[in-house]
Amino acid sequence: MKDYYKISEIARLYGIGVDSLRYYERLGILQPRREENGYRLYSLKEMYKLNLIRDLRRLDFSMAQIRAYLDGQTVDNTLRLLGQEAELVDQQIRELQTKAVQLAKRLASLETAWATVPGVIRRKILPPRPCVLYTQHITQDEEMDFVMKKLHRQHKDQIRDFGNQVFGAFLAMEELLAGTPNVYDGVFSVLEDGAACDFTLPGGTYLSCFYQGPYEQNRAKVQELLAWAAARGLTLAAAPFELYAIDNRDTVRPEEFLTEIQVLLAPAEDLPTL
Repeated sequence: MKDYYKISEIARLYGIGVDSLRYYERLGILQPRREENGYRLYSLKEMYKLNLIRDLRRLDFSMAQIRAYLDGQTVDNTLRLLGQEAELVDQQIRELQTKAVQLAKRLASLETAWATVPGVIRRKILPPRPCVLYTQHITQDEEMDFVMKKLHRQHKDQIRDFGNQVFGAFLAMEELLAGTPNVYDGVFSVLEDGAACDFTLPGGTYLSCFYQGPYEQNRAKVQELLAWAAARGLTLAAAPFELYAIDNRDTVRPEEFLTEIQVLLAPAEDLPTL
């Protein structure tokens, strides 16, 4: 076995780029010997360091951590460093488990939504739902996306980037009934139980109806729902609002959008004033 190896031999043996080896040298982690012609020669000691670098990089150690470790390598330091990394791995496992649960819920929710038959008016008994709210008058789809972003930014610790979060909007009923569809007075997101919130959608009996396709239909769909309630002598406790079961988070095809209109029946607590 040779005592020294050229940089090309080391790169080939370890599957490491020549640039990476030079980078390790600039950091002072590797210290190859130089021949008279300037060629780098790596000793068996440097190869031992490369083994450690490779193993520690697989554990996501930073180069600064690796350098500090190699500069003061002892059993105590090894135990401490591996203990810290074990704690970090446990934390990552917990985070991945949380993400796995969120993805499973989102997958189940989307599959249920995709199997929903639109146009059927039903009664639902729903529990109180804590929500966060962003109030702004919205008259265009582009504004809706922008306001949703504002809501997300304002409550970034409570609204997950990719989870089973439910988003909705309060319809601007005066304009809607006067003939203008797709107008809103604010957007909201439904949170998990126990979360700090801006308001709570009251628990109680709701009328629910899904419609599929562009949001310009919502004026006609709301009128259908109100007529259905009036024909049955039902008293509404508040104005209808929309919930987005399938939207541009899930598809770029407006014909695949699925929106639920809900309206609370009396008696109930008051919804927030917008």
